[in-house]
Amino acid sequence: MAPLKSLGFMALLLLALLISPGSGIGVNWGTQATHPLPPSTVVQMLKDNGFQKVKLFDADASILKALSKSGIQVMVGIPNDMLLSLANSVQAAEDWVAQNVSSHVSANAVDIRYVAVGNEPFLETYNGSYVGLTLPALGNVQAALIKAGLASQVKVTVPLNADVYGSSTNLPSDGDFRSDIHELMLQIVKFLNDNGAPFTVNIYPYISLYNDPNFPIDFGFFDGSSSAINDGGRVYENVFDANHDTLVWALQKNGYGNLSIIVGEIGWPTDGDKNANLKYAQRFNQGFMSRVMAGKGTPMRSSPVDAYLFSLIDEDAKSIKPGNFELHWGLFYLDGQLKYPLRLGTTSSNGLVSAKDVRYLAKKWCVMSPTASVDDPQVGPSVSYACSHADCTSLGYGTSCGNLDSRGNISYAFNNYYQIFNQLDSACMFPNNLSSVTDNDPSVGDCKFRIMIQNLIAAEQGIASSLRLNVIVFVSLLIFTLP
Repeated sequence: MAPLKSLGFMALLLLALLISPGSGIGVNWGTQATHPLPPSTVVQMLKDNGFQKVKLFDADASILKALSKSGIQVMVGIPNDMLLSLANSVQAAEDWVAQNVSSHVSANAVDIRYVAVGNEPFLETYNGSYVGLTLPALGNVQAALIKAGLASQVKVTVPLNADVYGSSTNLPSDGDFRSDIHELMLQIVKFLNDNGAPFTVNIYPYISLYNDPNFPIDFGFFDGSSSAINDGGRVYENVFDANHDTLVWALQKNGYGNLSIIVGEIGWPTDGDKNANLKYAQRFNQGFMSRVMAGKGTPMRSSPVDAYLFSLIDEDAKSIKPGNFELHWGLFYLDGQLKYPLRLGTTSSNGLVSAKDVRYLAKKWCVMSPTASVDDPQVGPSVSYACSHADCTSLGYGTSCGNLDSRGNISYAFNNYYQIFNQLDSACMFPNNLSSVTDNDPSVGDCKFRIMIQNLIAAEQGIASSLRLNVIVFVSLLIFTLP
């Protein structure tokens, strides 16, 4: 084959990138895990699966270093607890930008495109704690980026929950911003518009189903619904489109109809609730990605949605206050293994691939001793103790381990505790000889008794916590055996 002229080749390459189906799909990378995968492993996962953008919730130096020269566009995050200092000090904002943006862009060639100032700061559960801080923090970070000469490359935004807007009816065309923060939202929208920055919103159809048992389940997915809404000739067959266009209408009626929108988080959990399972997660995420690959948008905005899937990997150290499902949003399990087939249209393969070269702890599990009785009075306190320090969210009605018998439930709790504490001998010493270690995998069907991964972080945590854990277990044994 005759060699192509360089100009023609570059033009073809550019054209291919522009028309590539599903190009630019992003993913959220959360790190609230007891045994996180090494950053280099995760970056390789991102590359192997064709993710071109990643959204972070902080600006961890080791993660940003791993993203060096990766070609992956990055959104770094500023946690809500930093908003106070950034809102009240331009110098604090300049220092943060210098340390977490400028240095990585210049020294490590990290392709940082956005700074997310806060994360869903106007949730009603925060009782207004960040209402007066978010806009000043946005302004100071923007000023710091300008001073650093990065404002044209790096844009500031603030990921907002979809509860900042709503409709007085079921019609998207009646959308507007929440009354208690209406004026503030218009100031933020103006700020974003003036600085060429996008409006970032997190949309979760699953939450609609979780909060309302009467919610029409098919309306949560992308394959048609009998609960379709007709809004002046615009037909909405799923709640995502309706929610997204409620925001579009809110922007339009307030004079910002052309402001770009990024969906900062969208996904479906796989465990911890009867409607959080592999089947529904695959149905939702594949339905969403098929639309993106087909170049389909919403009734109000026909271009494909710019979005970050939520999330890349499960996080077993998150708060379960919103619900047990919070630990199970990942496309991959804690060890980077794929949960279900999913095609993004970003690679030549048929679907996502799991992490490579993952190292695990030994193949052993902590279970209820065969000689122990489920009627032992220490069973209840032992299980409660284990679950208070470990992840038992896969136990319960409709979950992956919801069909275990009593002994199975106890064993699951003991093993998760044992694994989280790196298989320390003292982590499988529950009172009255209730527990024992086995090398026979106790998994039952879809209920997996998992072994934790082994990495430097986990090893260091294990060494540091071994003495502390021995003290904890010793004290707990005394408590359990008190009359």
